[in-house]
Amino acid sequence: MTAARIRIGISGWRYAPWRGVFYPRGLAQRHELAYASRALASIEINGTFYALQRPERFARWRQETPDDFVFAVKGHRYITHHLRLRDAGPPLANFLASGLLNLGEKLGPILWQLPPNFRYDEARLRDFLRLLPRDTGQALALARRRERARMTGRTALPHGPVRPLRHALEIRHESFRDPGFIALLREYGVALVVADTAGRWPLLEDATADFMYLRLHGDEALYASGYGDAALDDWARRIAAWARGAQPRGARRAGPARVPRIPRDVYCYFDNDIKAHAPFDAQALARRLGEDRPGAGILSASPRSPPRPSPG
Repeated sequence: MTAARIRIGISGWRYAPWRGVFYPRGLAQRHELAYASRALASIEINGTFYALQRPERFARWRQETPDDFVFAVKGHRYITHHLRLRDAGPPLANFLASGLLNLGEKLGPILWQLPPNFRYDEARLRDFLRLLPRDTGQALALARRRERARMTGRTALPHGPVRPLRHALEIRHESFRDPGFIALLREYGVALVVADTAGRWPLLEDATADFMYLRLHGDEALYASGYGDAALDDWARRIAAWARGAQPRGARRAGPARVPRIPRDVYCYFDNDIKAHAPFDAQALARRLGEDRPGAGILSASPRSPPRPSPG
């Protein structure tokens, strides 16, 4: 049985308030990803939620990051928020064809975030989960079925070793607090996102796959508050338990407590970006877990002054 890997990172990396706070003053914007990827083990690409990116961007992101770095990729909101998972085949093919596979071995989990008014619908969710590719070979086959007219000139179908693909689902409605939902995710091996949202949306910690996916949006103020020592200590305790195959004490669950005792990789992303807390909280949590990175120029101080809020 292989040991679990823990990756602590941030959601996005291009935020104006971080400049001169996390990023050194004067660092060119084009070097921000290179800097952040040497300070942290993983980054969640959230621009893919708002628009299809171009293949050359994914290729450049792969080149700019260290060999052991991994990206998570956020699924397009057209699928989750506009179509609300209905008839998702063609847009899913477009999404996969847009260049994700150019990330190669650096392609980590794909995140699907549902809107707050999306209620649990077993049949609709099952239809969507059935579509999701389980490895890069299936993803390439689906990408070939893209809408050619729309994707002309913005498609990448690279060949390479077949690697497993992981998917995670973030829910934001109380109706998902349902044992049947947990069973459905386990059936398809999709991770339930453990989302800390300052109490605004459900926080469930059911283990439903061979990995855990956490998004920490702020425990007191959504997207804005930083995490104190006690909170970071508690998240470190929980992550360490999942990584060694245990269930953390006090886990908040919607399904049965008994699950297979297997080490689970853990991906954890801080999304409390407005006041530049995210990268510092991520580094502090990584240090607690012995996963900090010795990248050049890592800043360890807290934000020095309250920056302007970011639109992202």
